[in-house]
Amino acid sequence: MRKTTRTVFILFFIFMSSGITMAQDIGVTAVRDIDQILPVEQRARIMNEILEWRLDHIVPELMRREGIDIWIIICREYNEDPVYLSMVPEPTQAARRTSILIFHDKGEQGVERLTGSFYGMGKWYKSIYTDQTKDQIVNLADYIKEHNPQKIGINESETWAFGDGLSASFKASLLKALGPEYSKRLVSAENLCVGWLETRSPRELSIYRYICGIAHDIIAEFFSNKVITPDITTTNDVVWWIRQKYTDLGLDFWFQPSVSIQRSKKEASKYPDKNTVIRRGDLLHCDIGIEYLGLCTDTQENAYVCKIGENDAPEGLKEALKRGNRLQDIVMAEHKAGRTGNQVLKSSLEKAKDEGLDPAVYCHPLGIHGHAAGFVVGLWNRQDGVPVRGDYPLYYNTCYAIEMNNVYKVPEWDGQSVRMGLEEGGVFTEKDGCQFIDGRQTKFYIIL
Repeated sequence: MRKTTRTVFILFFIFMSSGITMAQDIGVTAVRDIDQILPVEQRARIMNEILEWRLDHIVPELMRREGIDIWIIICREYNEDPVYLSMVPEPTQAARRTSILIFHDKGEQGVERLTGSFYGMGKWYKSIYTDQTKDQIVNLADYIKEHNPQKIGINESETWAFGDGLSASFKASLLKALGPEYSKRLVSAENLCVGWLETRSPRELSIYRYICGIAHDIIAEFFSNKVITPDITTTNDVVWWIRQKYTDLGLDFWFQPSVSIQRSKKEASKYPDKNTVIRRGDLLHCDIGIEYLGLCTDTQENAYVCKIGENDAPEGLKEALKRGNRLQDIVMAEHKAGRTGNQVLKSSLEKAKDEGLDPAVYCHPLGIHGHAAGFVVGLWNRQDGVPVRGDYPLYYNTCYAIEMNNVYKVPEWDGQSVRMGLEEGGVFTEKDGCQFIDGRQTKFYIIL
């Protein structure tokens, strides 16, 4: 299915169901990522350790990259700024009353983390709201005037939802409290918001392999005879099995999973069920996304349901997958630092078509959100480029859903076009360029 270690984990299911111990046969202990999910207290500890590093290292780097002296985030309970919950420690579930975070770049003294919130935030943010008889926004404005910053970043953006968290009422209050002189120094912090959300720490990059591995283990389990019995199981059965699996594992998810069928017209003519019951000879496709340790996955893979007497997919379907893998190679090779998403989209499509492929490319950032902030390479309905957001450049230490499809006419299906949809987690670093986080699918899951 993917690299050797992942194959070991997938084959483990087969050996266990046959009464054969994998470890005895190959001399290793097969441990799946799915079996290593942590209790919630440990998750919180790890996420807070990661957050502390991110606040200490990523915020200063980005503020200096964008030339912002003070960055302020203002929101209220149940109307949180999109970046707010990513900047406060576990077990914070919401803002409290009016919550204000302040990052003040003091040059050689570093970036000081402050809060103007009604409630304190311990070691994480030092409170400047010491006189609680004052209005919070007035108190914030007094701090700004005292320190005389030249550029004050606020979260408003016409382009990025992630950078547009400042409400109209809070902005009006801030303008009034600051007065004309300091109001002129307000600038959009949209690139700070996007940069904060898209940039991964070294520890996150390491942990992401494990998180993507959990998603792959879930797929390996439901794309098997453990879950699917041909001519009995429906796609809806599988979808709700996945949902139940998430619940049993204590995992969050950011969209409803899906399982779909492609079937040859000859086989489809036999059944009136509109592709709801999984039949022999079907090509299955899934799309799942989990959230764990504050990071999201987004994965699409494929399975083949063997006809009686078969033990593998037809050569034409294998060729369709092979061509999909080739499209992945082309797109990932085009990921180069500083290039925009629209540039990568254009060059990828041109090279793929020159090789005789029939591609569509729509990669998106992955991270704290599933459809996350950052570098966008196409949308499924915008293969000519994405206005504005597609002009955002590619930075190092960022992660993506490498998502695309290629259409191929399968000889065994009388030349019927088959859409091979593929999506895997990818990471872009200075050392290695664009790589898959936990490998990719190169062979079908086989259901007998």
